Amino acid sequence: MSGATPAIKVCGITRRADAEAAVAAGAAYLGVVLAPGGKRTVSAEAAGELLRGLEVLRAGVFVDAGTPELVRAAEAAGLHVLQLHGDETPEQLAELRAAGPWTLWKALRPRDADEFRAGVERYSGVADAILLDGFSVQAHGGTGTRFPWEAVAAHRDLLPAHVPLVVAGGLRPDNVARAAALLRPAVVDVSSGVESAPGIKDPRAIRSFVAALRAPLTA
Repeated sequence: MSGATPAIKVCGITRRADAEAAVAAGAAYLGVVLAPGGKRTVSAEAAGELLRGLEVLRAGVFVDAGTPELVRAAEAAGLHVLQLHGDETPEQLAELRAAGPWTLWKALRPRDADEFRAGVERYSGVADAILLDGFSVQAHGGTGTRFPWEAVAAHRDLLPAHVPLVVAGGLRPDNVARAAALLRPAVVDVSSGVESAPGIKDPRAIRSFVAALRAPLTA
């Protein structure tokens, strides 16, 4: 693997013990799902308690929430990152930027290179980072579905150099090094790939994920 090792985000945190295990293993970001109805959804207030006092950047996952709701939840949970997984418009991202000091990650779920290109063109001027996740009709994220890595990698340079790439969707200890080498992300984002059940993280899997990312790529 060439270049800097990506930072690690462990998402879908629902238990304090899992948050502590992820930080101990080396995660730079922890994510909480604040969109209603998901298997890993927690309230903003519960998220604040889960992550309280940990030396880590806190990201909240939202899907098509209104700006006032987003701002309230971000303040209650003490978020550093707003991770937007719905059909939020560039105009709403501009509203959120004006409303607080948060970093804005816009999630895209490209099924091919054309969808990747269209998302980059729409959001790279307003988002602080672009997050790529796998498309699924079941949910907007957390399904363990990969986006087409090779198709995106062939057009990776469409993303401006000043806009970091976050890679999510289907990452596991056995493939994260390959994803990082192929896509050159600033951050890799894992949830189901280090779980024993939805919302229940496996500390050994987290440690294996971190070790695999930091080891030289041999395949």
